[in-house]
Amino acid sequence: MPSLIVERHDLVRLTPEGWETVCRGLSGAGRDLAWQWGERDLPAVVRRTEPGTPPDVLCLGMPAPPDAISGQKLRVGFAVESRHVVGIRAPLALDEAGVPAAWQAPFTSLREELREAGIDCRVFGSVAMQTLTGERYLTSASDIDLLLRPASSAQLDAGLDLLRHYAQSLPLDGEIAFPSGDAVSWKEWLGAGGGDRVLAKRLNTVALLRRDALLERFIDAECSHA
Repeated sequence: MPSLIVERHDLVRLTPEGWETVCRGLSGAGRDLAWQWGERDLPAVVRRTEPGTPPDVLCLGMPAPPDAISGQKLRVGFAVESRHVVGIRAPLALDEAGVPAAWQAPFTSLREELREAGIDCRVFGSVAMQTLTGERYLTSASDIDLLLRPASSAQLDAGLDLLRHYAQSLPLDGEIAFPSGDAVSWKEWLGAGGGDRVLAKRLNTVALLRRDALLERFIDAECSHA
């Protein structure tokens, strides 16, 4: 079977047989969590591909809610053959995500302003997991992890202006997803100069790339669709 096209943070549903295979490869609390997710048909999350992974295998993960006493978070990583995949979707859109009442008003305003600007933005991390599972993932120390997916440098600038503004009233964090597949922390991006290098994560690699070189990816993408 050919390899599937996925990006980090995508949500992947598996067949019952796939979850059985995952459970056989795990032990202890990780196996228990996988069994629960399989029983509930919850999606796993695409993580960075480990070196040496065959092209027909996906590296996925699932986080457990923080322990009620210690606050520790169990994160379980595993690999599964693509033949066990029955569905792939992008991370949750902002209007799919549920946030606590204290965040609701500014979060709604941010969502509407991004929509009016035509900028795609997604949610991952604790907010997404709490929405998907109904379990308590959010704590007083939690962030709202946003995946800004601009289609042009103008959208990037406009989106970052909005994130910078709403970060005054919301605990925002997250990444910029460039058309090339590179993802950069938007906070790191804002703190870097034009020729500075920033940490760029892709599905298979992590590299330090020049900020201005990443901006050129928008031009390349626009030319390829012209």
